[in-house]
Amino acid sequence: MGWFEALVLGLVQGLTEFLPISSSAHVRIVAALSGWGDPGAAFTAVTQIGTELAVILYFGPKIGRILRAWFFSLYRPDWRRDPEARLGWLIIVGSLPIVVLGLLLQDEIDKAFRDLRITATTLIVFGLILLFADRTAKQQRTLDHLNVPHGLVYGFAQALALIPGVSRSGGTTSAGLLMGYTRSEAAEYSFLLAVPAVFGSGLYKLTDIGKNGENAQWGPTILATLVAFGVGYLVIAWLMAYIKKRSFVPFVIYRVVLGIVLFGLVFGGVLDPNAGPAGG
Repeated sequence: MGWFEALVLGLVQGLTEFLPISSSAHVRIVAALSGWGDPGAAFTAVTQIGTELAVILYFGPKIGRILRAWFFSLYRPDWRRDPEARLGWLIIVGSLPIVVLGLLLQDEIDKAFRDLRITATTLIVFGLILLFADRTAKQQRTLDHLNVPHGLVYGFAQALALIPGVSRSGGTTSAGLLMGYTRSEAAEYSFLLAVPAVFGSGLYKLTDIGKNGENAQWGPTILATLVAFGVGYLVIAWLMAYIKKRSFVPFVIYRVVLGIVLFGLVFGGVLDPNAGPAGG
């Protein structure tokens, strides 16, 4: 992987991580169309650390309150009813599905799930699910209504993003909308829920950079991570303002069109479904 490739893919990662259009799909597609080769699951996992650092910066005060309350709740019973402490515990609960499934499906994540036909399918299908959720949601609940069953539903929705094309933010936001949460509250919990999962995945994959046939090397990966951080912060600020007044319909249209175009490129022989295998 060259420096220019890393710069472009870092930009793509930062632009698409928080939008409900799947950053992993876009990194995969851009690399394939450019003939650069699949940057690999490890590259994607590590560069997502950059975008999650943007989440920590943007939601810093809230994350600080959650950590403080959660810590006190460990040994002080009076803190266990604190809303921030409760949210901290529910973030842990919501993180369990992706940890378990990520470990069980590691080989599929690195290989089978990166088939472009699967990516095209998930872009379309989960785009339509987002449309249904956005159009039918009651949008009455806030994070004060969050409980263990809801946290697990959010968690399983996040775990689906192990498949490129699903979208971590799109999947969890869709789940939140279907459970009656407002757009902004569903998106906020989606961002907070992603922090432990993404950092865990990124740290777990650190040792794979430059090894096991991975196309990415350390220098370019660090550059891409830094670019993703800067761009990701700007995207968070824009998206949180956008969803307070507007719907997700433009993103749905984009997902469906992209999925159809990707199917056309694959079945038209322009792209091999496994285009640009890692190390190729």
